[in-house]
Amino acid sequence: MKIRLSKTEDIPNILTIIDDAKVYLASQKIDQWQNGYPNAAQVENDIEKGESYVVVNDENQVMATSMFTTRKEPTYKKIIDGNWIVSEGEEYGVVHRMAIKKEFRKYGLATFMFHEFHLHLLEKKIKSLKIDTHEENIGMQSLIKKLGYQYCGIIYTSYGAKRLAFEKVIS
Repeated sequence: MKIRLSKTEDIPNILTIIDDAKVYLASQKIDQWQNGYPNAAQVENDIEKGESYVVVNDENQVMATSMFTTRKEPTYKKIIDGNWIVSEGEEYGVVHRMAIKKEFRKYGLATFMFHEFHLHLLEKKIKSLKIDTHEENIGMQSLIKKLGYQYCGIIYTSYGAKRLAFEKVIS
């Protein structure tokens, strides 16, 4: 398997994965991704900016998707009840919209993507990766804590939703 930048022709597969994730989150009573986000326009925008990634297997089947960028996240400027480890003035990476195709959950694909993003940051000499997640998304919280991410505080999305913010110093 490998990770690569998403292409326009990947959009239907990415949207299927995202739709599966929405159903899964709803089944867990998690009110994340239940308001029409993420959608096709968001995925297209991520691809245009070169920030959408997919994991594909040897048959080029899309198994997972994520947005990854080194652009500053505007909603991370204000953090409540805590602090970022690396200051807002320094460069950092950001992960959003990570989802695994339902048939490939529990195969370690999220860990694989985080590892690849960490390597990308190391190559660019960027020492931090930040992520936020819904306070009820215990699965993502467990994963990122297992990977060495530290809870930093609370942020609010551009649409006013509360999210728990985490960061890892990459070394």
